[in-house]
Amino acid sequence: MFQRLVTSLRFRLVARQSKIERQAGAIPYAIVDGQIAVLLITSRSGRWIFPKGRLIDGLQPHETAAHEAREEAGVEGVISDRPLGCWRTLKRRGVRLLPLEVDLYPLRVTKQLDAWKEQSERKRHWASLREAQRVLTDSRLADIAMKLKELG
Repeated sequence: MFQRLVTSLRFRLVARQSKIERQAGAIPYAIVDGQIAVLLITSRSGRWIFPKGRLIDGLQPHETAAHEAREEAGVEGVISDRPLGCWRTLKRRGVRLLPLEVDLYPLRVTKQLDAWKEQSERKRHWASLREAQRVLTDSRLADIAMKLKELG
């Protein structure tokens, strides 16, 4: 709880000094033996996250999220046009901290590729929601992923 408060305050402070960058991300998931499994990937710094990226001109945000899932995680599927939630975080670019707001869209995986664009830069790992809660660096990501239970 304390960590969330500190992160929220840092975000607000940095957001006053820098423009908030909007991004889109996917929460790739599948139903395995009646349970929800999510696909996590490593960031370039080695933290477990979901695929995300800057909005792409000419694409809707949910389409950008699907694009990022293919490039970063090597998966394709059916993506919702309604986000599960918005993840606010800070990203370090050089010496600056930039505030990001990432809309996260559920993507039901229908195809996992053996080779994909960022394969050499990232690891991927299927996890139960409970495991995802443990390994995701930011608990707010896990809170958003838990909303997959509400999709039915």
